[in-house]
Amino acid sequence: MLAILIVSGVLAFYLAWNVGANDVANSMGTSVGSKTVTLRQALVIAGVLEFAGAILFGKRVSSTLAASIVSPAWFSDRPSDLLAGMVVVLVTCGLWLNVATFLGLPVSSSHAIVGAIAGFGWVAAGHQAIHWQVLGTISLAWVLTPIISGAIAALLYLGIQHFILRHPHPLTQLQEWLPWLSALLIGIFGVLVLPTVSAPLQTWLNRQGWAFPAHDLPLLLGAIAIFSLTLLNRLSYSQDTLPAFANPETVFARFQLVSACFVAFAHGSNDVGNAIAPLVTIAHILQTNTLPTVSMPVPLWCLLLGGSGIVAGLAIWGKHVITTIGTGIIPLYPSGGFCAELATATTVLLASKLGLPVSTSHALVGGVIGIGLVQTANSLQFATLRNILAAWVTTIPLAAGCSAALFAIARQLLL
Repeated sequence: MLAILIVSGVLAFYLAWNVGANDVANSMGTSVGSKTVTLRQALVIAGVLEFAGAILFGKRVSSTLAASIVSPAWFSDRPSDLLAGMVVVLVTCGLWLNVATFLGLPVSSSHAIVGAIAGFGWVAAGHQAIHWQVLGTISLAWVLTPIISGAIAALLYLGIQHFILRHPHPLTQLQEWLPWLSALLIGIFGVLVLPTVSAPLQTWLNRQGWAFPAHDLPLLLGAIAIFSLTLLNRLSYSQDTLPAFANPETVFARFQLVSACFVAFAHGSNDVGNAIAPLVTIAHILQTNTLPTVSMPVPLWCLLLGGSGIVAGLAIWGKHVITTIGTGIIPLYPSGGFCAELATATTVLLASKLGLPVSTSHALVGGVIGIGLVQTANSLQFATLRNILAAWVTTIPLAAGCSAALFAIARQLLL
């Protein structure tokens, strides 16, 4: 049992490594492309925030993936099949993300995991064991996500161009818009992150006798953040420093950096589940001799392993996909990068509210394309887009097919 757990842990770390190398480009690719931060700075910032998000808030996705794609009840007679299948999922997804990262292609680890679980589940228990409605929802969201994100990014960028960048006095106009841009940024990301971040603080304050209603503390923290961000930019944007801000893009670079930090934190809290969900299932079966459920506990050591793997993969290999998203699709300025990241967060947030699983990779690429269409369609690198689209289309069937084949081979060898 210990040997199986150790091997599974190594495979989960390998998968997390590749999730970090590929998916973390979602949060920092546009910031690097617009020259807001250097590649080295992006790796450090994303590493810290991805790890924090994974450790603090990465439990829910892990539990859901373990029991929502294939029904564990079909493995009640042979739980060893479910255990072997999850090992196959770790191998399949790790290898696919490794290849995609080597080629510099941003793919969805969520879709790879879903496809791999469905693939082995079909072979192990038949098509009736798969929750087809869940797969249909994922497929629909996969198609709609880049379209919605691209539309939001294009509209935001058109508004910024009209009201600020093409105004006769863009610097003065930008100063007037600082509070509204701050409210927009903190508002969208605050709804996504602040309720979760403020929950432990609210619990501690209640224990100290400072009672806050459920929604008041996140609103208070959001108001403080909006005021602070606006004040910081207004102080920096004084007459004494006006020459330094001769280009409004310098101010947008600050907003983009904040938006990238929020995306990195949210991404870590969500996508660590893709890396460790199979490991959590394996550990649960080995330690309890029972099948997994959505409400099963997620051990802290699994979160630590997944978070460490994500950061390691980002540090060693992350530059490949970051470069593709940041510079391979269109040349980006901070204002465009800010709109793309804001559109990505908005799309993911709306999908979460509707209970739809979506891909941050798809949302961000769609946002970058939306910016490119507003600038000029000629600025889009269609060769890069064709490669990305091919990787998207092949992820689910490739992961499902490889997982099914590997599981069939493994079951024959173990019989």
